[in-house]
Order: sequence, then C-alpha cells, then structure tokens
Amino acid sequence: MIKNIKSALLYVLIVACGIGVGRLAMQVPKWLTPAYVEGNFANYFPDATTKVVVYGTQTCPFCMQTRAYLKDHHIAFADIDITQPGKGMADYDSFHVHSVPLILIGNRRIIGFDKPVIEAALSNAQLHAASQTTPSRQR
Repeated sequence: MIKNIKSALLYVLIVACGIGVGRLAMQVPKWLTPAYVEGNFANYFPDATTKVVVYGTQTCPFCMQTRAYLKDHHIAFADIDITQPGKGMADYDSFHVHSVPLILIGNRRIIGFDKPVIEAALSNAQLHAASQTTPSRQR
C-alpha cells in the first residue's frame, strides 16, 4: 500500500515538473525577442507631422488598448486597418510579422501593446506621453 502511494506521488511530481518546464519553455522566445526594433520607418508615415502609426484590426483587444492609450495621452496617430486592402495592408505585409498591433513610433517598431515600451518610444520621439496625462481630480 505504501509502495503504491509513493509511486503515485512520484508520478504526480514528475507530471508537475513536466508541466512547469513546459510552461517555462513557452516563455523563452518572449525573453529572447527584443522589445522593439529600430530603423528608418519614414516611408510608412503618411506625412511629415505624423510620428505614430498603428497597424491593427477593429476587433483586436490589444489594438483597442493601444488606440485608447494614445487618445488618452493626446498623441496624434495614423490608424491603419490591415483587414482593408490597399497601401496599409501592403505596408503591414512588408514587415513580415503576424501579430497586431504593430506600432511605429519615430524610429521604433513595437509589436503588441507594451505600455512601458510605448512610453519609452514616445519619450525617445519627443512626444512625451507621460507628461501629457491629465491630472486626477481631487475631491
């Protein structure tokens, strides 16, 4: 009886370790991927005054979060829906990525909504999102 209990506990321990290693292994690509890529993205901006472009879809929750964040911080941006045929879809395809939102801020390309990375890119592009926040109301 005790031998069966030990065997069962050992089996559970082995399965738990396997699950833990598997979950950890899924995070490795994220750790090895840089938060952003720098480059010359001037050809992707619709005009000289636009410094932020968001490629996304209307149904993507992270795209919605990105748009809301930029609007809340009064950052002007070009919103490109990649589900619509045209230049926007072609530009997005030229990046060879399969995730949205793809955000261009100045000379940085960011994939996904990552608030600290977006704030750093805005600061680097001298758009200073953090300084443009509306102060909270005091009661």
